[in-house]
Amino acid sequence: MRTIDRLCAKITSACGALACLAMVLMLFNVFYDVVMRYAFNDVSIGMQELEWHLFATVFLLGTPYAMQRDGHVRVDIFYDNWSDKRKALINMIGALVFVFPFVVLVTYYGVSFSFDAFQMGEGSGDPGGLPYRWIIKSLIPVSFALMGIAGIGMVTKALLVLKGEEDYSGVDKGMLS
Repeated sequence: MRTIDRLCAKITSACGALACLAMVLMLFNVFYDVVMRYAFNDVSIGMQELEWHLFATVFLLGTPYAMQRDGHVRVDIFYDNWSDKRKALINMIGALVFVFPFVVLVTYYGVSFSFDAFQMGEGSGDPGGLPYRWIIKSLIPVSFALMGIAGIGMVTKALLVLKGEEDYSGVDKGMLS
């Protein structure tokens, strides 16, 4: 079980690294857009669309990483004061009841969504826009499958906590190795 937890952590850590890379690329892209627009009065539709594609990449790949690192949004009014075993039960129930069904649903429909875009050769409707819109659309089912892997990591971590082999204090050392 610890091996599964570490494997899930490594996969989602790679997602986090790719999300960081996309964030840096987006930073340079926005800088380029601003300089070109205000200094040279030139606008590139393709570069503006690339900003949105990079933002979507940051969000879609950052979510599995945030889930694995327990950094996703939640109301911590009660959660912070609970014991590790209660947190483990809540995390496990949350993954089984909410994460996995949502992951299956979006992955299932996302595959046909992106495949249709690929078959049609979908691109930007704007002149000078980006072609191959199926690439960013295919990231939707891929990222949700990765969220499923993060959900498996949440469940294995919860099981390890329930067995007394792990806890929720601080950073999980397995995620850093």
